[in-house]
Amino acid sequence: MDRTIKVLSEKLRSGKLSSVELTEQCLKAIEEQNGKLNAFISVNREGALTMAKKADEMIAKGEGNELTGIPLGVKDNFCELGVESTACSNVLKGFKPPYEGTVLRKLRGLGAVFIGHTNTDEFTMGGSTETSRFGTSRNPLDPKRTPGGSSGGSAAAVAAGMVPWALGTDTGGSIRQPASFCGLTGLKVTYGRVSRYGVMSMASSLDTIGPITQTPEDAAIVLKVIAGHDPMDATTPQQEVEDYPAELNKEVKGITIGVPKEYLDGLEPEVRKVFDETVKRAKKLGAKIQEISLPMTKYGLAVYYVICPSEVSANMARYDGLRFGPKSDAPNLVESYFESRTKGFGDEVKRRIIIGTYALSAGYYDAYYKKALKVRTLIVNDFKKAFESVDVIFTPTTPNIAFVTGSKGSDPIQMYLEDVMTVPASVAGVPAISIPSGELKGMPLGLQIIGQHFGEGRILQVAHRLS
Repeated sequence: MDRTIKVLSEKLRSGKLSSVELTEQCLKAIEEQNGKLNAFISVNREGALTMAKKADEMIAKGEGNELTGIPLGVKDNFCELGVESTACSNVLKGFKPPYEGTVLRKLRGLGAVFIGHTNTDEFTMGGSTETSRFGTSRNPLDPKRTPGGSSGGSAAAVAAGMVPWALGTDTGGSIRQPASFCGLTGLKVTYGRVSRYGVMSMASSLDTIGPITQTPEDAAIVLKVIAGHDPMDATTPQQEVEDYPAELNKEVKGITIGVPKEYLDGLEPEVRKVFDETVKRAKKLGAKIQEISLPMTKYGLAVYYVICPSEVSANMARYDGLRFGPKSDAPNLVESYFESRTKGFGDEVKRRIIIGTYALSAGYYDAYYKKALKVRTLIVNDFKKAFESVDVIFTPTTPNIAFVTGSKGSDPIQMYLEDVMTVPASVAGVPAISIPSGELKGMPLGLQIIGQHFGEGRILQVAHRLS
């Protein structure tokens, strides 16, 4: 199960392997390892084998593409038709969507095989899966450590060889950080590049959908399928979808890589050493290295943790016990709201709702939310200016290796600081990818490659050449 989508697809097409056989291998791996890792919170064995049989029929007819017959894990905040989808929250326990999100619909139509739902922090709010109602996922490389979050279950599943790839969502780093912690490739797309229809929202102006894979080539294969305009999502523009796999073999020679000094200030020497060695490798391939400045970077985390909770406050309002959530027998509406939300939400979700409601309240909107939006524009302009002189930007993905599970749970601020490298790209809405860059204390570190808006082809190309 260490084979890539590319290799497995070739075996399926050549007849050396069937999708049913591959799916059974995945199910066996999950059965053997999931009790220790808690990567999957549900497995649809019968449904997966049915999908695999259909995929084999498609392949026999010469239909489909490279994802046909390939099993995947689905993060639990994706709405899968008729399958319990809860964003790992008690508030949606038992909820089976009557419709399917655009990304899953595309993949189902191509004959991809949905194995089951992967663990996530509740409504994707967290960086370690510790806020999930199903308990914490574990890092396959060191079970004492976190696989990251919120897409930690997806990353753990791929790193453990349970599935070749998995879907994740990235709002402030929730694909890139787990990919870095587990030694994988994680792609955050340009805001709007992939439809969010049918994916449970956390922060609507920041949420993106992307894959966690073993290689940049696999990420390119997936992105070509899931990207594009969707009439069900007004934030997806009429932007042409590139042939991402075809772009991969272009040379890195001659491109200019920007290294922002703000990302390296205060970085631990061991982490800096691994990063510098990766930059040297890019230089040997013929890339030009240029130091740049992104002066508004220092405000990225503060901006994110005003805008994100504010949008959380708005999005979580629908889970009130009337439209969604556990029903209450309270004698009046106010008590009904209070009881339903108190029982339904965990501590981190409540914390963000309270912070966001405060930031949006009369008398504080101008001081916090409106000001955060203005600074967000300055961060966007920082990146635009930088890309006038460089093609891509290199930074570490995380300030350190995967931390020990439970070591940051008592201090939310320390957990939020884990996003310091990934949040600026999310605030700016630009694409970014994390790939393995080296190791420290036997655990992987990630390189983050940031591109211009809708520049996924370029960052995938550079990532592929460095992998």
